[in-house]
Amino acid sequence: MVNERTYLEPGVDLRCLIVDDESPAREELRFLLNECDGVQVVGAAATAEEAMMLLQGMDYDIVFLDIRMPGIGGLELAALLQQQDGSPQVIFTTAHPDHAVDAFDLSAADYLLKPLNTERLVDSIARVRSRLIPGHGRAGTTGAVAPASEPTGPVASNADPTGSYAQNRLPIQRGDRTVFVHEEDIVAAAAAHGYSYVYLSSERVLVNYSLTELEQRLSNSFFRVHRSYLANLNRLVELRPDFKGALVLVMDDAANTRVPVSRRQGQELRRRLGL
Repeated sequence: MVNERTYLEPGVDLRCLIVDDESPAREELRFLLNECDGVQVVGAAATAEEAMMLLQGMDYDIVFLDIRMPGIGGLELAALLQQQDGSPQVIFTTAHPDHAVDAFDLSAADYLLKPLNTERLVDSIARVRSRLIPGHGRAGTTGAVAPASEPTGPVASNADPTGSYAQNRLPIQRGDRTVFVHEEDIVAAAAAHGYSYVYLSSERVLVNYSLTELEQRLSNSFFRVHRSYLANLNRLVELRPDFKGALVLVMDDAANTRVPVSRRQGQELRRRLGL
């Protein structure tokens, strides 16, 4: 399959394929997309196998792809598409937040959690259009998001320099509800291509903040131990070397989460811990 519309002219509608095994979900997404300018739904499939047949017959610009489906799953289909020249951009639509890292490793344009809303869809469509129109954003690239840069020196304090950390709260989306989590309940965070996984005492949740945004939002009890990890030093229970001689933090959550420390940040971490 070769997509002859890898590059678009401004103003051309994006041709969309919806892939979801649940009929109500397909119809809801179709309805929401009809509210968005610049897109046209020209296909829908209930399985990955059916989607592959449709993709062979038409060049699509966007595939809205569910993660968990009978037979071939959404991640597997995206991996197959990635191997083909001129493949369409993929936007995952799912109720499950725990596959975001895998999705972005497959160069997904976006990862949307159900229930969907028009505003979020518009942002995702704009991201795809910037990839497909020459001269707009990073058109023609794989769309992989560069990892956040690693700190090059001591991390600036984000809170009271006396060490009495502010009781910040982080909003976390759970379906149509927003739950506010106290920062002392956050054990660590890991980068997920523009999003972040936040580790709580007994679960891991995806949040709509980059790791840099979390670093700026949370107090200085949180330390950027690695370009991809932020750790709450108040939840640290053990510091141990890994098999390469670098450091690993062991946290006090139910899973005793291991957080790697980069060699560059190891010295500053020891200073922060008074070692």
